[in-house]
Amino acid sequence: MRLLISFAALFLSVILLQLSTGGVGPLDALSGLALDFSREQIGLLGSAHFLGFFIGCWWAPRLMGSVGHSRAFAAFTASGAIGLLAHYLVIDPYAWALFRVASGLCVAGCYTVVEAWLQAKVTNETRGRAMGVYRVVDMTGSLAAQMVISVLEPASYVSYNLLALICCAALLPLTLTRTTQPDTPDAPRLRPMLAVSRSPLAAAGVVVAALSSASFRMIGPVYGQEVGLMTSQIAWFLAAFVLGGALAQYPVGWLADRFDRRWVLIWMSLAAVISCASTALLTGLSTTGIMLNAGFFGLTTFPIYSIAAAHAHDFADSHERVELSAALMFWFAVGAIAAPLLASRLMDAYGPSALFVMIAVGHLILVIFGLTRMRVRAAPARRTPYVWAPRTSFVVGRLFGKSRDRSER
Repeated sequence: MRLLISFAALFLSVILLQLSTGGVGPLDALSGLALDFSREQIGLLGSAHFLGFFIGCWWAPRLMGSVGHSRAFAAFTASGAIGLLAHYLVIDPYAWALFRVASGLCVAGCYTVVEAWLQAKVTNETRGRAMGVYRVVDMTGSLAAQMVISVLEPASYVSYNLLALICCAALLPLTLTRTTQPDTPDAPRLRPMLAVSRSPLAAAGVVVAALSSASFRMIGPVYGQEVGLMTSQIAWFLAAFVLGGALAQYPVGWLADRFDRRWVLIWMSLAAVISCASTALLTGLSTTGIMLNAGFFGLTTFPIYSIAAAHAHDFADSHERVELSAALMFWFAVGAIAAPLLASRLMDAYGPSALFVMIAVGHLILVIFGLTRMRVRAAPARRTPYVWAPRTSFVVGRLFGKSRDRSER
């Protein structure tokens, strides 16, 4: 209980951030449809968000080193609130894309501050419990964010204003806490090729993970509306994906710690192909059937990133943990920037099912590449434990690096 109380301000800020910045993605998609934006323009909004996310991941540790944790957090939160409020000053998809860069910057910057603060405060004795609570809080906020659109009217100034108010409220718990501001850690070097050199399969895996999650979260509302779901049902559709991914983490982690991780990655990708095929090919499904498919899709695709990350860390030395985590996040960001725009263009050309065809093709390529890599080298003799790795910032490796080293076997 004392642990929860000591980190209560940080965790409350995380939930509020998730509600505001996590809710703007599906709200933008539905608002874009109401305002007659093209699918490609809606996809651009999702890509712009992840461009801002990448910029924030790189810049946040450096800003934090210059002005401190609290001021950096306030600056990034302000950028998110400005991006939300500006939506209804200019009704234009390309202006909205610029505003979404600001929201992505806010997400990455604020998470960098929170995770750096957590890293400085946890001890070896409290690390496991603190990280467990942090992941539960983050996932709970993500689930709630998908449900926000069920009570927000698309293309409404009031809806964006409410999200902006919640974003501003995220400032209060962290900036008013009496907890002493920790020292600022050094910014990790960004070495993208480190991930490729340690495990080409892991680098490919995180790109495919981005292809799945970024395109679904940003373009999924468009798909939902085109197959006949109401706004409240679209909220459940997106939440089913997140819930399926959360439920998969522990059984998949158990498998990944006991069997060759490449086989686990391959079988999960094959299951993802089946999930995509059932969604794309089975027409006329009931609402319940669509929801179950979304949950199965989340169950098969959400753990891919963590499996790939664990496999990469199996080939890394202890001193490389932070930089390797940053490199994996870089490749995830690259895939996430490209995925929504590519998905929207394919949907324009071939219809809503093209979203899942694209994701299925990505996973098939990953399966083939995985089988090829298994012929190149054997599985490592020693493995790090599977860690449910959040895709939140370049410094997240500091939080989980010691967990991998302490339990390495």
